Amino acid sequence: MVAVTDLQDIKKEKILDAAYNRFLHYGYSKTTMNEIAGDLSMSKALLYYYFPDKSRLYIDVMRRVGDEYLKLYAEKEHIFCNLKGAFEFQINTQHEFMLKNYNLFDFFRLNEQNLPDEIWQIAEHVHEGEKKILINAIAADTPKCNITPVGNVGDLVDLLLDALHGVSVRAKSHKKTMFPVKEDLEEIRKKRLLLSEIFIRGLTK
Repeated sequence: MVAVTDLQDIKKEKILDAAYNRFLHYGYSKTTMNEIAGDLSMSKALLYYYFPDKSRLYIDVMRRVGDEYLKLYAEKEHIFCNLKGAFEFQINTQHEFMLKNYNLFDFFRLNEQNLPDEIWQIAEHVHEGEKKILINAIAADTPKCNITPVGNVGDLVDLLLDALHGVSVRAKSHKKTMFPVKEDLEEIRKKRLLLSEIFIRGLTK
């Protein structure tokens, strides 16, 4: 017999699936709780029983999306032949993730000056996952005498990730919002790859 808590967890997962699909296709701003309830043939009252408002539902969707993103890193953590491969994987994986889920991030564009603490916590969790794979790649490459040993690897990777995050393009659209427009993502990816190459050359003996 399935426990009540298990049934509730199953129901919540179905709600998260439906909400993700709505946010993915229409964005946060153009999705309503009524539409999500309708997709599930569920009453709006029952939907609100599980999630008190749309922003709470969105945060839980983003938390799950962030965890799935980090699984991509966990699966590849020890397969890189060199530091360049690790950085290319990080940049390309993030790029593909952004392309796939771009409409999800209209919440960031709408609230970029006032994001909830829970969103910042998810972002920090993802950052730590990205940081870990690059720290491990540097640690693996150092004994091979491919790169100069560094004592503050964590701080170094933090600095690079901050620099990569700050890469943008010279486009009029960026004067209106900090969040990149979809058409600029490919140029940003290329610039990040170039920046990582410069960084790696600085570590190479």
